[in-house]
Amino acid sequence: MLSRSLLTAAAFAALCATALAAPSPTLVNSQAATWQTSPLKGTQMAPIVGNPSTAGAYYAYLLKVPAGTRIPAHSHAMRETVTVISGVMMFGIGDAMNAAKMLTLGPGNIVSVPAGLHHYAMAKTDSIIEVSGNGPDTTTFVHKM
Repeated sequence: MLSRSLLTAAAFAALCATALAAPSPTLVNSQAATWQTSPLKGTQMAPIVGNPSTAGAYYAYLLKVPAGTRIPAHSHAMRETVTVISGVMMFGIGDAMNAAKMLTLGPGNIVSVPAGLHHYAMAKTDSIIEVSGNGPDTTTFVHKM
C-alpha cells in the first residue's frame, strides 16, 4: 500500500513538473501591442510569435492597416493565413486589383491563401489583421512597384 502511494505521488510530481516546464501561451492585446514600422508603406506590425524570416518555422504578427491602403497583386512562397481582428478589409484574387470582384472581410473572417496564388487587398476602414504561416514570409509583387 505504501509503495502504491509513493508511486502515485511520484507520478503526480512528474506530471506537475512537466506542466510547469511547458511553454506559456503568448497573449497580445492589439490595443496595447508594441507596434513598429512595417516594410509595407503606411502600415505597422506587432510580432506575436516566431520570426517570419525563419525557414520552416511558424510565425504570426499583427498588421495595422490604415483605411484606403492598397496592397497590390502579389503572391507568397508559402501558404499565408490572414484573420481580420478589427475593421473591414477587401480581398481579391488575380493579377490586378479589381474592386468589383473583391470580397468584404470583417472581424473574425479568415482567408487562407495557397502558395503562389496572386491576390490583393485593400483596407476599407482602419483595420488590424493577423498574418500567420510558416516561414520564410516572402512577398513577390506581380507588377514592379
